[in-house]
Amino acid sequence: LQVPSAPSQPTASSEGRRFTNKHSKKALKASLTLGILLGMFFVAWLPFFITNVTQAVCGCVPAGFFDVLTWLGYCNSTMNPIIYPLFMRDFKRAMGKYLPCCRRAGEPRPSAISLSMRNSNSGARAATSLKNVL
Repeated sequence: LQVPSAPSQPTASSEGRRFTNKHSKKALKASLTLGILLGMFFVAWLPFFITNVTQAVCGCVPAGFFDVLTWLGYCNSTMNPIIYPLFMRDFKRAMGKYLPCCRRAGEPRPSAISLSMRNSNSGARAATSLKNVL
């Protein structure tokens, strides 16, 4: 008696590995981006909040130092628009569509009507009413 052997599927297993590799790379990149954003948030705002609590308890924090820590937090907010395009390809593409300085030479400029239609949930009915208005 011979036991039938299971057919080997090398293509399916290599596809599965490639699929897993691709998703693990995306997950790693997403984790890295999130880690950088959260790390910068904590580095920028944690001293402010600790100083704020200290000021409430003892009132011994100089006003200038408190202002510096407040501006450090504000600098974090200015860093987010820089960090997102550096690490997120989709964010880069979206900004490239709408900012004239980032648009490629052959891409058409989106009109205000197409932008509002894309963002509205009204669908074709809104298009008809916009044509009547214009």
